Amino acid sequence: MTDSRDLILARVRRALVDVPPEERPADVPVEREYLTTHSPADPVAVLAEHLADYRAVVHHTDAAGLPALIAARLAERGTRTLVVPPGLPPEWLSEVAGTSGDGAVTVRVDASEDTPADLDAADSVLTGCALAIAETGTIVLDGGPDQGRRRITLVPDHHVCVIRAPEQVVDSLPLALPRLDPTRPQTWISGPSATSDIELNRVEGVHGPRTLEVVLVHI
Repeated sequence: MTDSRDLILARVRRALVDVPPEERPADVPVEREYLTTHSPADPVAVLAEHLADYRAVVHHTDAAGLPALIAARLAERGTRTLVVPPGLPPEWLSEVAGTSGDGAVTVRVDASEDTPADLDAADSVLTGCALAIAETGTIVLDGGPDQGRRRITLVPDHHVCVIRAPEQVVDSLPLALPRLDPTRPQTWISGPSATSDIELNRVEGVHGPRTLEVVLVHI
């Protein structure tokens, strides 16, 4: 290990031999002429295709149809307890059944006193997102008001995530980064939680939701 380290450091020193000692990286502009996007004809369609490739369940609706779609997805899932972030738009839940009667859903707003066991007992979580990246099929959460704390999207087994399209859809990673605040806690999601062992046997739900449903709201 030491010999390899010494070899690497020696190569670094040789590469920097003609650099003045007072020079700093920021002193030398670096041209970045690579493409920031491949400009897909329909980024929303590309996003939906890639999300489906990652085994997310993708739905399309408009703003008027969103509450009914959310209610239908929770009903089909058999959700009885739903966790939501404090800043979730209330109209998203306007079609969800109340807390009594057949098919009732108890809506719990995430609170600091909730324990991991409380969240594990919840059937579903509903959030918005910061943005989504078409080329990689990735959803980014940053703890915004309609997303809440990271743990509410990591513990419950079923996550319904709403994306406003095309407003929150960007073509590529280079276009996504300038729109994100690096000081905020970010969670990058590409499909349901999954891992594979050495024999490539896929196991879902290991470190996050087993089921990810994405609702693309066309505005």
